[in-house]
Amino acid sequence: MGQGRMNEPDAIVPSKKVSFMQRIYIRCMEWIQTPAGLWVFFFIALAESSCFPIPPDVFLIALCVGEPKKSFKFAAICTAGSVIGGALGYGLGLAFMDTLGMKIVELYGLAAKYDVVMAWYQKYDALAVAAAGFTPLPYKLFTITAGACKVNFITFMLASLASRAARFFLVAGLIYKFGAPVQYFINKYFNLLTIAFLLLLVGGFVVVKLLL
Repeated sequence: MGQGRMNEPDAIVPSKKVSFMQRIYIRCMEWIQTPAGLWVFFFIALAESSCFPIPPDVFLIALCVGEPKKSFKFAAICTAGSVIGGALGYGLGLAFMDTLGMKIVELYGLAAKYDVVMAWYQKYDALAVAAAGFTPLPYKLFTITAGACKVNFITFMLASLASRAARFFLVAGLIYKFGAPVQYFINKYFNLLTIAFLLLLVGGFVVVKLLL
C-alpha cells in the first residue's frame, strides 16, 4: 500500500476529546496505508464478523475512493475476510456461547436482542443471516447466534457469502462507476438502500411462494 492511496480521513487530532472508537478508526486507517495494508484490511473484515466494533465498509470506501480501478479487488478481499470471520463467529457461538460468546454479545449491548435473533433463526433460517449480512443489522450477533442455534453450517456459509458479497460489491461498483463524488451518497443513504433491497428480496420470496 503506497502513501497517498486513500483520501485522508477527516481531520481528527488525537486528544482527550477523541472517543475510543475514533482512536481505533484512526489507527486502522494508518495501518491500512502501510505496505501490509491489504492484510490489515482483510483481518479487520474478518474480526468484525465476531468481535471488532467498526464495520469494514468505512475502510472499503476509503480504499475504493483512493484507487477506483481496484474497487472490485478490495471488495473481494473484504468479502473473503468477512465470510471467514463469520465462520469463526459461528464456531465461537457453537462451542463457547455461554462464556466468551455471551460476553461479546453483552459488550456491544446486544444481549436483549439475543433471544429475538434465536427466534428469527428458528423461523427464517438462512434468510436471517442473509438479512444481517447485507443490512445494517449487527452481523456479529447473527454469526455467533447461528452457532449457538446450530444452524446448518453450509446454509450459513452460503447465505453469508451471498449477502456479504452483495453488500461489498455494491459499494465497490458504485465507486468504480461514479468515482469519489458518490462517497457522500453512500455514507448518507447506503443503509436505506440495503433495507430497500432486502424488502424487495423478501417480497420476491413471498411472491414465488404464493405462485408455487
